This record gives sequence, structure tokens and C-alpha cells, in this order.
Amino acid sequence: MTETPRVVIVDDQALVRTGFRMILAADGIEVVAEASDGEEAVAAVGRTRPDVVLMDIRMPGTDGLEATRRILDGDPSPPRVIILTTYDLDQYVYEALTRGASGFLLKDVTPEQLAAAVRLVRSGDALLAPTITRRLVERFATGGARNAGLHRDLSVLTPRELEVLQALSRGHTNAELARRFHLSEATVKTHVARILSKLQLRDRAQAVIAAYETGLITPGGE
Repeated sequence: MTETPRVVIVDDQALVRTGFRMILAADGIEVVAEASDGEEAVAAVGRTRPDVVLMDIRMPGTDGLEATRRILDGDPSPPRVIILTTYDLDQYVYEALTRGASGFLLKDVTPEQLAAAVRLVRSGDALLAPTITRRLVERFATGGARNAGLHRDLSVLTPRELEVLQALSRGHTNAELARRFHLSEATVKTHVARILSKLQLRDRAQAVIAAYETGLITPGGE
């Protein structure tokens, strides 16, 4: 990957796209394309091969959920997708996460938060606001939104990997996991990578959902 993150911005409002482009450019992040709907987004991603896509969910025509599916499915090296939404309890956000999006942002984020989110996700991590993620899962994990087949056989994990999965699913960072288990951050990263590989998950966002959907942890439980 190049050092400067390369981003495609997808939103049906030109003013939003312009604002995000200015914010990212001021932070040294390159916006390689913009799109106003899902069809344009798929084409722009195929043309420019960005590191990160900022994807609005609710757009006329092809929406962000379908565009996310088409961008991520079958691509051996897909970009990271951050879902943009006005609503923190949006069923479509949950579905996008199960389909492989790496996180979500509310549109009222600060410029600093937006730039930091792009860099975080581009580095391979997932953008998880623990409280909002829990609320999404609590609302939708036991209902009709559970349709993307994230269930996995947790018996393939070691006891330590199960402990790490439980802890990261409650929103702990790698540094916090390292302190909790008296490990180095490098060892924590290895555990997380093995968990994702064994369960065939794209990133930590899907790991959180899988932990809830398999009953490893329960909403509100500790």
C-alpha cells in the first residue's frame, strides 16, 4: 500500500462529498474519486482501487448496502468500507457490517475523527464505537437482520483465543487486551489474526457480531 491513504467518497449529497474531501485533503489523505450512488461507487472503486471507501447507506437507486456487497464480494484484496449514516441505530448499518464493512461513522463526526477513522481502517483495524456497536447488536442480532451467515464454529479456537474474542467484542483495544492478559501487543495481534483466520472473518467488526450471534457473549452481559 502507498503511504498516503487513497479514498473514494460515496454520498448522494454533493455538499457532504465536498466537505469530506476538504477535511481529508487537509489531513494529507488523497480522495481519488467521488460517487453519488451505488452504481457509480462500484465503478469508481473498480477504476481507482482505493484503500478506503466512505459509503453512505441511504441513496436513491443502488444503495450503499448493495454497493458494499458488490465491492467486497469476490475481490481477493478489497478496500476497507466505512459506512456513513445519520442514524446510530440503523438496521442497514448492522447488515453492512455483517457483509464485510469495517465500521461505521455518524455524519456529525469531527474532522479529526473522520481523518483518524480513515487511517485506522486503512491500517487493517476495525472502526468500532463499542457502545453503539453493542446497541446495534442488541437490537438486531436476535431479529430479522441476522441473515448474513456469520455464525462460526467456535470449537476451532483455543481457550485463550476465546478469551481474547470475548474481550475484543466488548470493545477493548489491543493495548487494553495486552494489559488484561499480560501479553505484548504483538502477541495480541497474533491472537486476533488467528481468530479471524480460523473463523473466516474479515476483521474485528465481524468478530464482534459473530461473538454475539454464537452466544459467546450476550447483550449487556459481562
